[in-house]
Amino acid sequence: MHILFISLGCDKNLVDSEVMLGLINQKGYIMTNDENEADIIVVNTCCFINDAKEESINTILEMAELKKTANLKALIVTGCLAQRYKKEIKDEIPEVDAIVGTSSYENIVKVIEEALEGKTSESFEDIDVTPEVESKRVLTTGGYYSYLKIAEGCDKHCTYCIIPKIRGKFRSVPMERLIAEAKSLAEQGVKELMLVAQETTLYGVDLYGEKSLHKLLKELCKIEGIEWIRILYCYPEEITDDLIKVMKEEEKICNYLDMPIQHASDNVLKRMGRRTNRQELIDIVTKLRKEIPDISLRTTLITGFPGETREDHEQLLEFIDQMEFDRLGVFTYSPEEDTPAANMPDQIDEEIKEERKDELMTLQQEIAFEHAQNMVGRTLKVMIEGRLPEDNVYIGRTYMDAPNIDGYIFINAEHEIMSGDFVTVKVTGANDYDLTAEIVY
Repeated sequence: MHILFISLGCDKNLVDSEVMLGLINQKGYIMTNDENEADIIVVNTCCFINDAKEESINTILEMAELKKTANLKALIVTGCLAQRYKKEIKDEIPEVDAIVGTSSYENIVKVIEEALEGKTSESFEDIDVTPEVESKRVLTTGGYYSYLKIAEGCDKHCTYCIIPKIRGKFRSVPMERLIAEAKSLAEQGVKELMLVAQETTLYGVDLYGEKSLHKLLKELCKIEGIEWIRILYCYPEEITDDLIKVMKEEEKICNYLDMPIQHASDNVLKRMGRRTNRQELIDIVTKLRKEIPDISLRTTLITGFPGETREDHEQLLEFIDQMEFDRLGVFTYSPEEDTPAANMPDQIDEEIKEERKDELMTLQQEIAFEHAQNMVGRTLKVMIEGRLPEDNVYIGRTYMDAPNIDGYIFINAEHEIMSGDFVTVKVTGANDYDLTAEIVY
């Protein structure tokens, strides 16, 4: 039996997909990338914002057509959309044979076997359960970097976010399990670990009674083969002195933080249900740059939130101009049903949202170009990710660049370099986020 597995959404969802692939692989099924060859298709879905929801639904409908035109015998839907809209999927897309919730992915093999027997099924556990799976994940990231999901769920309940209702309350993965998983990843050739969760900075509060991310990082740094550790999804109000200290002390930890702030107007932050204000954001950014001068800070923003005035938007522009984040992304607000923000007055027109997004990104492009120009002449450690053979140029990433979301560095080299290797380069030029460099021999 051939299985096609489609993973949509965030890197946290990707970890669930890789766990399911491990279970499927252990059972002896054959994986395929050809939808016309597939006997079974699993779609691991996302529904965080409207665009993600539409992509998930369209993918399910597209795959459902293969029951008429190809070899497809069973179509299975898992993940966030499955958790949130199981009744709608069951009622409106009869081609779907099984629906699996966010905390039930460990049952994927059983669900597949039942579907092949012609049974329709649902698999839903309590959303506050954290599955424990012993099988080895199947890495889909190329083998040199991998995501390590250190916690599940969220307790923040921001007014725009549906995650607590489909992923449950915040719960940390025990440290011993994470260390064992990281060692297994290192044995498979992984050199860069990216720590992910809905909120990484609260790691351990539920298990150990205190924020323990710094303790986990110290243990991960001891693992042979791991050379870079990158921390994503840090809530600014939860960044501790202990975390800053371990970043300064441990060479393996990249001087990089992904710190989504969402806005910088006190009015909008309060309506969002965020736990920080503008001055506190300024204070933490200032502190991080003082303590770790070469730190690279990434953030994300939401523009067009209900009630956001032109003045609020101007305050955000001023803040971005003042803080000069190294990396920045902007989403237009997407009203999600069953969230408080969706029912707030003063919803913003889509056209205005897009205009404000464009203004923010235009400003950020200017900042990014200036930062890139300032990198010229610096010597950096780079992970090689591939090669452009026609140009004899290698593609890599610096500590400032997370895969798939940040920039690349293009390297001229006289000898062959293998993907996954680390090299030292000198930056020779810049273009927005992307840099050019030469090997330092």
